[in-house]
Amino acid sequence: MAEFSELWAGGPRFAQAEHFKLGTDSVLLADFVNTASARRGMDLGCASGAIALLLLSKSEKLHMSGLDIVHEAVELAKENMRENGLEERSRIIHGDIREHRRLFTAGSFDLVAVNPPYFAAGSGAISPKSGRDAARGETQCSLEDIVSAAAFLLRTGGSFNMVHRPERLSEAMCCMSRLGLEAKRLRLVCHKAESAPSLVLIEGRRGARPGLKIEAPLILCNADGSESEEYRRIYHR
Repeated sequence: MAEFSELWAGGPRFAQAEHFKLGTDSVLLADFVNTASARRGMDLGCASGAIALLLLSKSEKLHMSGLDIVHEAVELAKENMRENGLEERSRIIHGDIREHRRLFTAGSFDLVAVNPPYFAAGSGAISPKSGRDAARGETQCSLEDIVSAAAFLLRTGGSFNMVHRPERLSEAMCCMSRLGLEAKRLRLVCHKAESAPSLVLIEGRRGARPGLKIEAPLILCNADGSESEEYRRIYHR
């Protein structure tokens, strides 16, 4: 039996499994995504459905699909949707991102969001713990596989939203451009104002013209270590 708790007071209820924990990166990505004109969204590698759930809580007009290769994650994501009465506004699918052409119709989504595995195969940074390798490292799909799937799924003008590590930013943006997703918005995430970035938030548009907006950094903590005002807003504190 899944144990549910509120993500914030009065917010959606969420259960997580040992290997599918809700991380700060997913929360920051969901806040970064612009849902204003989106009606059909996809959470690629959805795990327990956290990003889909957060985006559904942002927009009542949005329908979210989720795709994950891990059966246990898919079942938990479905439970999270049921717990919040979102069965009619969600569709969680067990499948391989690399099989996207068989599973979906081209151009059928307005937005794609993904918190991908951060570490390339062979990097030595992949967790040896069973169940975590697919979430942390590119053992099941590569960055190019993910971007290729997003480019296929998105309509022209649709948005691709991803959180990643700064050291792979150049690779990510080159891959996006090569596959038809032009980077349009970028935000660096820093622990403190004087800290080097620890994460990057990227929005690309399918078929868009070049032109990148770099937003002010997202600072998580004040100089004294307390949570920043923006961090507290994102977490509804």
